[in-house]
Amino acid sequence: MLRERWREPGFGLPAALVAVLAACGSADAGVRDTDVSANGGQAAETGTGAVSQPVELVPLRVGGIEIQVEIADDADERQRGLMYRESLEENQGMLFVYPEQRTLGFWMKNTLIPLDIAYIDRAGRIVDIQQMEPQTTETHDSAAPAMYALEMNQGWFEANGIRVGDLIEF
Repeated sequence: MLRERWREPGFGLPAALVAVLAACGSADAGVRDTDVSANGGQAAETGTGAVSQPVELVPLRVGGIEIQVEIADDADERQRGLMYRESLEENQGMLFVYPEQRTLGFWMKNTLIPLDIAYIDRAGRIVDIQQMEPQTTETHDSAAPAMYALEMNQGWFEANGIRVGDLIEF
């Protein structure tokens, strides 16, 4: 099934991004529970010994800074998230895509690296940014309804002057 949910009103996605997303499958879900690893597009062994599929990175702009993100827009991808990863490149992250705008909640169970999360509404505006500590089960709920969540290395948003109200360019 195509990832048509990206074609929400207010988003003008580049054709290349639509093509990358259309090449993959889709579903729905919510809470993380398993693992995956990324290695710059290479297949890699995960924390449980299974070999993951190569990841595809998609460019986004946040506050004028280009970043590369993995897209997590189905149940399995959103559950795995960044669990068991030992590192994340400086300008890389993961964008979680949900089928509708709502209050989102994330935790850091089995996540080894400290992360920041930006919750983003359907219009691409950041509505909340929170710091998350590794290996915790505290739930980090969005302060406002969101359709997307962007995880980056902890401190990345502050170091780059990214604030609530800024727009993400898809």
